[in-house]
Amino acid sequence: MKATIGETVVAEASDDEIIRIEGNAYFPPSSIKSGALVESPTPYTCPWKGECQYFHIEAGSERLTDGAWSYPNPYPSAFDRVGKDFSGYVAFSPGVTVGS
Repeated sequence: MKATIGETVVAEASDDEIIRIEGNAYFPPSSIKSGALVESPTPYTCPWKGECQYFHIEAGSERLTDGAWSYPNPYPSAFDRVGKDFSGYVAFSPGVTVGS
């Protein structure tokens, strides 16, 4: 599965590495292309997952503000709800094409 902006691949992982949460595909940290994500100061805390880290996506000459997010340290109770540890996994907003 790939996450792309235009022709630029920003993440790529096999389907069995993807964790699906609330309709979003979360990619493992190791699948994110180097230099694609830049930390954003946008704050958000999910009531059941915990504190979120947003990222701007740099793809060639394009920049998608707050186009990706991750939960670096999810609440332990979230692991039970999801069934797996998704610490640091990254999901993408509209504007990023996620598919095979």
